[in-house]
Amino acid sequence: INHKWQLLLGRGSSSYSQLLAATCLTKLVSRTNNPLPLEQRVDIRNYVLNYLATRPKLATFVTQALIQLYARITKLGWFDCQKDEYVFRNVINDVTRFLQDSVEHCIIGVTILSQLTNEINQVSATAFLSEADTSHPLTKHRKIASSFRDSSLFDIFTLSCSLLKQASGKNLNLNDESQHGLLMQLLKLTHNCLNFDFIGTSTDESSDDLCTVQIPTSWRSAFLDSSTLQLFFDLYHSIPPSFSPLVLSCLVQIASVRRSLFNNAERAKFLSHLVDGVKRILENPQSLSDPNNYHEFCRLLARLKSNYQLGELVKVENYPEVIRLIANFTVTSLQHWEFAPNSVHYLLSLWQRLAASVPYVKATEPHMLETYTPEVTKAYITSRLESVHIILRDGLEDPLEDTGLVQQQLDQLSTIGRCEYEKTCALLVQLFDQAAQSYQELLQSASASPMDLAVQEGRLTWLVYIIGAVIGGRVSFASTDEQDAMDGELVCRVLQLMNLTDSRLAQAGNEKLELAMLSFFEQFRKIYIGDQVQKSSKVRAWPAQQLEQLEQLQFQVFLAKHITNLKYWGRCEPITSKTLQLLNDLSIGYPFGKGNFGNSAASLTPCTYSSVRKLVKLSAVQFMLNNHTSEHFSFLGINNQSNLTDMRCRTTFYTALGRLLMVDLGEDEDQYEQFMLPLTAAFETVAQMFSTNSFNEQEAKRTLVGLVRDLRGIAFAFNAKSSFMMLFEWIYPSYMPILQRAIELWYHDPACTTPVLKLMAELVHNRWGIPKNLGFPGILRNRILTLGEVPKDQVYALKLKGISICFSMLKAALSGSYVNFGVFRLYGDDALDNALQTFIKLLLSIPHSDLLDYPKLSQSYYSLLEVLTQDHMNFIASLEPHVIMYILSSISEGLTALDTMVCTGCCSCLDHIVTYLFKQLSRSTKKRSTPLAQESDRFLHIMQQHPEMIQQMLSTVLNIIIFEDCRNQWSMSRPLLGLILLNEKYFSDLRNSIVNSQPPEKQQAMHLCFENLMEGIERNLLTKNRDRFTQNLSAFRREVNDSMKNSSYGVNSNDMMS
Repeated sequence: INHKWQLLLGRGSSSYSQLLAATCLTKLVSRTNNPLPLEQRVDIRNYVLNYLATRPKLATFVTQALIQLYARITKLGWFDCQKDEYVFRNVINDVTRFLQDSVEHCIIGVTILSQLTNEINQVSATAFLSEADTSHPLTKHRKIASSFRDSSLFDIFTLSCSLLKQASGKNLNLNDESQHGLLMQLLKLTHNCLNFDFIGTSTDESSDDLCTVQIPTSWRSAFLDSSTLQLFFDLYHSIPPSFSPLVLSCLVQIASVRRSLFNNAERAKFLSHLVDGVKRILENPQSLSDPNNYHEFCRLLARLKSNYQLGELVKVENYPEVIRLIANFTVTSLQHWEFAPNSVHYLLSLWQRLAASVPYVKATEPHMLETYTPEVTKAYITSRLESVHIILRDGLEDPLEDTGLVQQQLDQLSTIGRCEYEKTCALLVQLFDQAAQSYQELLQSASASPMDLAVQEGRLTWLVYIIGAVIGGRVSFASTDEQDAMDGELVCRVLQLMNLTDSRLAQAGNEKLELAMLSFFEQFRKIYIGDQVQKSSKVRAWPAQQLEQLEQLQFQVFLAKHITNLKYWGRCEPITSKTLQLLNDLSIGYPFGKGNFGNSAASLTPCTYSSVRKLVKLSAVQFMLNNHTSEHFSFLGINNQSNLTDMRCRTTFYTALGRLLMVDLGEDEDQYEQFMLPLTAAFETVAQMFSTNSFNEQEAKRTLVGLVRDLRGIAFAFNAKSSFMMLFEWIYPSYMPILQRAIELWYHDPACTTPVLKLMAELVHNRWGIPKNLGFPGILRNRILTLGEVPKDQVYALKLKGISICFSMLKAALSGSYVNFGVFRLYGDDALDNALQTFIKLLLSIPHSDLLDYPKLSQSYYSLLEVLTQDHMNFIASLEPHVIMYILSSISEGLTALDTMVCTGCCSCLDHIVTYLFKQLSRSTKKRSTPLAQESDRFLHIMQQHPEMIQQMLSTVLNIIIFEDCRNQWSMSRPLLGLILLNEKYFSDLRNSIVNSQPPEKQQAMHLCFENLMEGIERNLLTKNRDRFTQNLSAFRREVNDSMKNSSYGVNSNDMMS
C-alpha cells in the first residue's frame, strides 16, 4: 500500500491526486495498530525530501501536505534509533540543501523547519498518539517536545535570525512574490521558535497578558546580544506594514522573556534597548494605522509592565519622554474608540499595572503617573460618553451590549481612576451633573425627541457603570476619609438618579441603565456592606442630607430597589436574575455575623446579627416575606413563560427569602406555615389536577416546576436543624407522592424531571444527622430507564443529567448517617436493595466513554462508587461478572482522568476493592471453621479469572507515579501497596522491564530505587505498613526522577501498559 501511494505521488499529474497521496501517507505513518517498520518510514521521509527538492513549484497546498507528512514522521520517530543513531533528528541537515539553492527552495526549507517546530509544540498535533495510549498522550508529547527543545530548537532559532539578518542586509525586492514569501516564512519560523512551550505549561490564549516566555538558560547569549533585539526593530521600520504584525509578535515574545534569564545589570540594559525601540515606533507611528500592527503594538506596551517593575522602568534614560509618548498614544487611541476596540484592553492593562504599582515604588526617580494617569482616565470617560450619540445616530453596535468586555475594561479603570482620585471624582461629578440636568430637562419638556432621551440615558448608563467601578476600586489600606467622602458624593448622585428613573417605570424604563444601577449596587455592596468590610471605613465629612441618604441606603434603598425591579422588570431575565443574585448576596451570612454598626450614621461597617434584625423588620423585607406571589412579583407567575427553564431564578429568590426568614423564625411553626401558604396552595393545585382524568398539562408542569424550584431554594437556605425539620415534616409524607407521580407522568421531559431530582438531592443532604426516609428508591426507579435511543447531541440533557443527579442523591443518602443499613435486611425492607439495583441499571445504560466525557456525571458517579466500595463492598462482590468488569474498567480509566477529584476518588475506590480482595484472599488461605461468604468466594473467583484488570491498574498507577506530574501522590500510594501484594510476580516483571529500558549505566541505580521502595514493607495492609510504604514511595519518586533527568532513553510507557 505504501508503494502504491508513492507511485501515485510520483506519477500523478493532478495536484489533487498528489494531495490525496500525501494525505493518505500521513494517515498511514500515523497509525498505531500495525505501524510501518522503521526502514519504510525512513524511506518515505527521504522520498518526500527528494520530491520537494526536485519539484519546488508544486501547488501550495500540495507542498504544505508533504511538509506536514515530513513533520509527522519526524515527530513520531523522534526517539527511533538505527545503529545507535537517532535517524529523524538531523532536521537542519535535511533542509541545508534547500537553503543553499534557489529562493523557492529556501522557502520550502524554512517552511519545513517552521511546520516541524509548530507540530512538535502543539498538543493537538499529537492526537494520533491517543490511539496508541489514550491515557498518556500529553506525557509522550512533553518527552518529544523537551528533547526537541534541548537538541534542535536553539539551532533553528539561531539559523532563522541569521537568515533574517541576511535578508534585512539586502535590498529585498518585495514585489517579487518569491522573496515576499521567503521573508514571511522566516518571520513565521522565528515566531514559532519564540512561541514554543518551553516548560510544558500549555498556556491558554485567554491568559495572554500574564504570559512569560520561559527561555532556557542556554539561550542567554542570543538575548544578551543587543543585535538580536535591534534586528526586529530595524525590520519593523524597513519592511512593508503587511509584514509588521509578525515582527511585532516576535518583539512581544522577546519582551516577555523570563526575568531570571538576566542579572539586574543585564536586565536594565535589555530593558533600555527595548524602551528605546518602543520610543522609536511611537515617534514614527505611521504603520500603526494598520489594525493588526496597532493590536500587536498594544500587546507589546502591555508587556513592558507585566514583565518589568515600575522601579526598573523609571530608571531607563528616556523614561520621561517615553511615558509622555505612551500617554499621548493611549489618549488618542481611547478617543478613537471605534478603531480596533479589542486592543484597548492591553493599553488599559498597562496603565492599571502602572497605577497599582505606585504605592510600592522605592526608586527616587519620578514616575510622573500623577500627571498622565488622570489624562488617561479622562480620555476613557469622555470618549465613552461621546460615542453614545454616534452609535445611536449611525446604528452601530453598542459596546454596552457586550457586558463581558465592558466589565473587563471597568475593572481596569477602577484601579486607574483611584490614582489621583480627587481629579477623577471631580470629573465624574461635573459630567454626571451635566448629563442628569439635561436628562431632567428633557423629561420635563413636551417636545423632547426620543433620540435626545436615548442619548442622555446612554451617557448616564456609562457614568453609573464608571462610578460603580471607581468605588469598587477602593483599597482599604490606601484610602482616606476624604476619598470616602468623595465616594459619598458619587453615591448620592446615583441614588437621586435611581429615584428619578424608578418614578417613571410605570411609563417607560431603560434596560441598560437598570443593569448599570445593579452593577453599581454590587460594587457598593462589596466595598461598604458585608462581613469582610474593614471597620475603619468611615465617611465623616458628609453633610446631614447625605448621612440621611446613606442610612436609607444601608437599611432601605437596596431592598426597595429590589422590589421595584422585581415588580416592573419581572419579564426581563437579565435584570431579574442580576437583581435576585444581588439580593442573595446581601442575605449571605447575615444571621451569623459578629460585631455592631458604629454609632455614627456614617459608619460603613459590616452588617451583623443586630443590624439584620433591623433589616428583617423593614417594611420592604416583610412585604417580600408575606407577599411572595405572582400578583406582586410577575416572574413567579406561570403564564406567558416561554419555556420551563425560565424559572431558574426562582431558586435564587427563595434562597434569599429563606435566609431572611430564618433570622426570627426559631421554632415558630405558625410563622413558618404562614410563609409557606403560597407553596401549600400550589401543591394542592397540582394534587387536584392529578386527581382528575383530564387537566391542562402545560399549566400543571409550570406549576410543579416553579414549586420545586422554590422549595429547592428554601431547602438550601434552611441550614438550621429546627427550620429544616419544619420543612421536612411539611413535605414528607404529605406531598412526596405528588413528586413521585410527576416523575411517572413526565419521565421523558427533563425540563420537569431535573428540577424534581435536584430538589430531592438537596433534601437528602443530611447536614444535621436527621434520620429520615424520603422514599428515594421510588424517585430513582424505573422511568428513566425506559428512554429509547437518545440523539448524541442531546444525550446529556435528556438522559445523563438526570442520572447524574440520581447518583448524587443516592451518594448523599448512603453517606448521610440516616440509619444502620443492617436493619434493612433484619426487617425484610428491600428499599436499600432496590436503590442499589437501580443504580446498577442506570450505570449499565451509560457507555464507558460518557462517564469521563461529562464532568458532572464523572464526579457524581465516582463519589458514589467511593461510598459503595467503602461501606457496601459485599454488594459489589455479589454482582454479575460483566458488571464487576464494567466497574473495574471505569476505575481504570478514571485513574488517568485530568480531573484530580475524579482521579483521587478512583484511587480511593481501588484501595477499598484491593483491601477487600486481600482480606478475603488471606482468609481463604487460613484454616477457618467459618467458610467465606458466597459473594466473597465468587468475587475472588472472578478476579482470578481476569487478573489482567488488576495488573493493568498496577501498571497505570506505577506509570503515573514514575513518569507523570502526579498531583495526588498520597492517594495513588494507598492502593499501590495492595496491588503489588496481590500481583507480586507481575510487579517483579514490570520492575525488570523498567530497569532494562534504562541505559546500561543507569540500570543499577534504577534497580536500587525499586529495592528501597519495598524496604521494610511487610506483607499486610495495616495502617502502619501503608504509611511506611507511602514514605518509601515519595523517596522512590524523587530518586527515579533524578536518575532519569539526564537519560536520553525515553521509557516507552506502551511497553509498561502492554
